[in-house]
This record gives sequence, structure tokens and C-alpha cells, in this order.
Amino acid sequence: MTEAVPTTAGKKAAKTKSVMESMDESSPLGRELANETRRRAKLLGRKLPRPGHTRIMTVSNQKGGVGKTTTTVNIAAALATAGLQVLVIDIDPQGNASTALNIDHHADVDSIYDVLIDDLPLSRVVAPCPDVENLICAPATIHLAGAEIELVSLVAREQRLRKAIEVYAREREESGEARLDYIFIDCPPSLGLLTVNAFVAAQEVLIPIQCEYYALEGLSQLLKNIEMIQKHLNADLVVSTILLTMYDGRTNLAAQVAAEVREHFPKQVLRALVPRSVRISEAPSYQQTVMTYDPSSSGALSYLEAAAEIAERG
Repeated sequence: MTEAVPTTAGKKAAKTKSVMESMDESSPLGRELANETRRRAKLLGRKLPRPGHTRIMTVSNQKGGVGKTTTTVNIAAALATAGLQVLVIDIDPQGNASTALNIDHHADVDSIYDVLIDDLPLSRVVAPCPDVENLICAPATIHLAGAEIELVSLVAREQRLRKAIEVYAREREESGEARLDYIFIDCPPSLGLLTVNAFVAAQEVLIPIQCEYYALEGLSQLLKNIEMIQKHLNADLVVSTILLTMYDGRTNLAAQVAAEVREHFPKQVLRALVPRSVRISEAPSYQQTVMTYDPSSSGALSYLEAAAEIAERG
């Protein structure tokens, strides 16, 4: 009888099992490595479910430095890596999401500015991410810095992004392209007309919250603004997801903040925690997400877990 040849997945599973068996869990580092290995084994080769419709998620927090852009690009990359069709729309004038996804966004490139101000079709702007299959991006350029002022005088100024997305979805369907599974909109750290456009275009809001002292500062104002959008412009908008970022398990403060946020928002907060990580911080300087820069890192693992939770909740 011919001996069965182990599959690639089987070899990986066997390797993971042997690593776990040989792991010494008597030290803190050993326990941490063993825990990460178990978490990674659960995600190995896992296919995530496709949503029944395109989920449009605005990633927003008016407080700067909480990991909005990092969260946007890494969750988008994690979902795309799992075989889902994902679009990132960068409406932050700094263009950091475009940088992290290695998309050209110099002043001469057609960008989301041209879509919002000059009615250029979104299909003319989107570009594929060279490092992640199934991931495309509508980049931001420096021109967006003046878009807040230019939008004021335009007709239906709050609806312009929503209409552009609807037209793009129809174009994809008519041309036989695959339906987008997720659209992530990366917002600036403010509550101006660009962010309002993002709220009106979306069905869900994803709020990254850093596990630090001022975590909940400004969140009440953000929630009041979302309520105003729900009341006047987009009744379907919900705060569906909160992700705790920059978590440092060595400090009591991080654990206290995480517990407080979970107490206030028990249904919205993901189980996954994103650690404070050098690898996550380094990746954008190489025009990459942490998913491609260091896929074996704890940061990449945390974003994979967060993406899986988002997909399963949908």
C-alpha cells in the first residue's frame, strides 16, 4: 500500500504541534510564546466568511495617535489575505494609509480629492496594493487639505462620497467584477466635512481606542456627533466595533483602561487586543502593513484575530 504524502497544511500543523510540545511554559516568555503559538494555530489557513452585502466601515476617532490608520490598513490587509475583496478609501490629507499600502499619492495622482470635488469616478482613482492580493486603495493627496473649504459650497456636500461608492459598486457589477466585501474609510482626526462624508457613506463605525490614561477623552463628543449624523443624514449608521490598541500588558493602567472600555461598551469591544509593538510602528516606513512586513509578529497576529472577529460578527 502506498504511504500517504503529508499535505502542506498537515506539515504546518505538525510543525506547530511539535513547537507547542517542546515549549517550556515555566517562564513568562515561554508562556507568552506558547500562547501566541496556540492563537496562531487557530488562525492557520482559516477562511473567513463573506458578508451577505458590502460592509462599509468608517474608522474614526477625533483623538489623534490612537492607531486609526494602522488599524484600517492592517485589518483590511488581514481580510484580503483571507481571500475577501477589500477597498481602503483614504480621506485623511496626510495620506498615511496610502503610504502604508504602497500606493502612489503625490500631487499629480488622481485621488479621492478629485472624486469628492470634481466628480471623477472612483474607478479612475483606485489602485491595487502591490503587496496584498484582493486589496485596492483610493489614495489621498495633499489637495485634500483644502477640500473641507471647497466642499462647503457644493451641492449635497455630505453625500458625495456615498454617491461615488454607489456608482462604483454598479460599475463593478456591470463589468462582471467581484463584489467588494469590505470598504474601510480612513478619516482625519477631526470632525469636519471629510469625516461627515465618511459617516454618511458608511453603515458601521469602527473606533480604535488606545489603552492609555486619556482613552475615553473626546469619545463622548464623537458619539454625540455620530448621533447627529444618525438623526439627520444616515439613520442606518451604528457603532459596531471598538478595538483596543497600544495595549501594554506589563502595566496595570492598560488593564484598567481595557476593563473600563469593556464595561461601557460590552457588545462593541472586540476580544482581540492590539499590543504596543515596534514592528507595527516600523512597517509604514517600509510602505507595508505589518501583515507583510512581519507576518509572524504579535502585532500581525492580533490584527488577524481582530479581522476574524469582525468577519464572524458580520
